[in-house]
Amino acid sequence: MPIFETTHQSATGRERTGLLCTAHGIVRTPVFMPVGTQATVKGLTPEQVADIGFEIILANTYHLYLQPGDDIVHDAGGLHRFMHWDRSILTDSGGFQAMSLSRISRKSDDGVEFQSFIDGSRHMFTPERVIAVQKNLDSDIVMPLDICTQYPSARATAEQDLNRTIAWFRRAKKAMGNSHQLLFGITQGGFHGDLREQSAERILELEPDGFAIGKPSLQGSIH
Repeated sequence: MPIFETTHQSATGRERTGLLCTAHGIVRTPVFMPVGTQATVKGLTPEQVADIGFEIILANTYHLYLQPGDDIVHDAGGLHRFMHWDRSILTDSGGFQAMSLSRISRKSDDGVEFQSFIDGSRHMFTPERVIAVQKNLDSDIVMPLDICTQYPSARATAEQDLNRTIAWFRRAKKAMGNSHQLLFGITQGGFHGDLREQSAERILELEPDGFAIGKPSLQGSIH
């Protein structure tokens, strides 16, 4: 079976339902994906989440990297066993949290240097490091390190963020290698429509397993 199979499509071709195939089963789309940031959907047991009918959960690389640590999750048998969930899991890259939750964060072509919100220790997320962490977690769908462009931002800033996101995806794909995990690309470009189109086209050339639509990061108050 292909990674994604369309089951129904509207007359306009703009809406569809489908089946997303991962290493842990089929996810019927469109789907509401519960957030289990730290390997748990708060207030519910895994059995209750499954009984409701959910087929995929989202967890966060940043939080699991800092606590309990991706090595601990790996040694426990991977994220599925760690959280007692035998269906699909998507892990976000943690890049947004590295920039938004840190009192001090610095972006460069290499990646994002940040300070832990737990104890103030300093860390570095590179595209390769983020992939290595998610390999330890052994999630089904992996997100590469990207830059969530702040709002408002000048076009030049959005363009730089886009270029870095593309370059980081290229490095992430190389680090991923052949894997049962699916690697999605992430479109960026801020509120600039032409940059977002360019982003999608450039990612498509790199043959991702799927797309995530990145949105601007709303930092502070908007007046």
